[in-house]
Amino acid sequence: MSTIPAAIRPFLEFASLLRRHGFAISPDLTEDFITAIGLLGPRGIRDVYLSALAVFAIPADRRDEFDALFRGHFEGLTVAAQAETEDDDEMDTLEPTGREVEVESAEDEREAGMEATAAEQLGYRVVPAGGDSQALAFLSRHAASDLPRRRSFRRSPSRKGRVVDPRATLRRAIRRDGEILQLRYARPRLRQRRIVLLIDISGSMSASTPATLSLAHALVHAADRAEAFTLGTRLTRITASLRVSNRMQALVRASSLVSDIDGGTRIGDALNAFLAVPRFAGLARGALVVVLSDGLERGEPETMVSSVARLARLAWRVDWLSPLATGPGFVPQTEALSLALPYLSAAGDGSSTRGIVSHILNIARAA
Repeated sequence: MSTIPAAIRPFLEFASLLRRHGFAISPDLTEDFITAIGLLGPRGIRDVYLSALAVFAIPADRRDEFDALFRGHFEGLTVAAQAETEDDDEMDTLEPTGREVEVESAEDEREAGMEATAAEQLGYRVVPAGGDSQALAFLSRHAASDLPRRRSFRRSPSRKGRVVDPRATLRRAIRRDGEILQLRYARPRLRQRRIVLLIDISGSMSASTPATLSLAHALVHAADRAEAFTLGTRLTRITASLRVSNRMQALVRASSLVSDIDGGTRIGDALNAFLAVPRFAGLARGALVVVLSDGLERGEPETMVSSVARLARLAWRVDWLSPLATGPGFVPQTEALSLALPYLSAAGDGSSTRGIVSHILNIARAA
C-alpha cells in the first residue's frame, strides 16, 4: 500500500470492504469508481456515495447493507453486527450472486486434484512463471502463420478475381485520359481471429495455474488480438496486465488483480458475468474461445450449460481443454461439462503447455 497515493486509499479500502461482504466488485469496477470520483470532484460525501451506487450497481435488496457499510467506512458510524449464534461451526456467507448460503467454517487448506468447492474463498498469491518454455517459444514463432484467420471488410489489390475495385480502376483510367483499358480487381484481406482465453484459477486447478497464465502471457504478445480472463467464483480481465513484456512482472500484476485465486468453482456464474458485460461479450463475437478448465463445476450445472450455449452462438468456435483429458477420445466425467459437450467445437487435452499450444496452432488446419 506504500506506493498507492494516500488520497485514493479510502476508496480502494471501501471496494475491498464490499468484496469481503459478498458484493461482486471486480478490479475493473474499482478503477471505474475512482475515475468517477475524479470526474465529480468530489464536492461532498454525497458525490462519493452516488458514484459507488452507480458504478457498483448495488441491487435494491442489498441497498440497506450497502448504506450501512458506506456510513461505517466514510462517516465513522458503527455498523450493527449480527448476533452470535450458539452453533459456532456455521456461518452465513453472502455469495457474489446475491444468494445467502450456509457453509461450514473450514480450516485454512488449499484444494487440489479432483476436489472443488462452491464457496467463495478470496485471497492473494503471486503466481510464478511456469509451463514448457520451449512450447511457449514455439507458439511465439508460429503464431503469425498458424493462428486461425478470417476475412476482413478491407480489401487488397489482386491481379484477377470476381470483385472489381472501382477506385483503382478509375484511378488507372484517369492516367489514360479516361479510357478504361483494364479492370482492377480486389480480394478480401485476411486477419487473425481474436482469441479469448478463459482460464480457471480455482483450487482444483492450482497446480496448472502458473502454466496457463504463462501461456496467456505468451499468446497476448504473439497474437494480433488476444484477450485473457480468469474464472473462479468471479470474472477478472487480466489482458492489460499481461501486456507487460517481462513475464514475471506481468504475472505479478495479474496476480494482484485476481482475488478469487485458489478459491471455489462457479464457472457458470463467471461465464454469465462475461456475457452480461456488452464489451466483453463483443470480444467473443466471431472469436476463437478457449476454456482452460477441468470443468469441476460446483454451481448449478444448468447455469454453466446455458452460458456455454450462449457463448457458442456468439463465438466462431468454443474449445474446452481440460487437464483431466487422458487422450484424443476424452469423455467428460462431470455432469455440467457432459451436458455442455454438444455446444463445444472440441474438448481436448489441456494437461500440458505443449498440448494446448499444439491444439491452438492446429485449429485453423482442422477447421
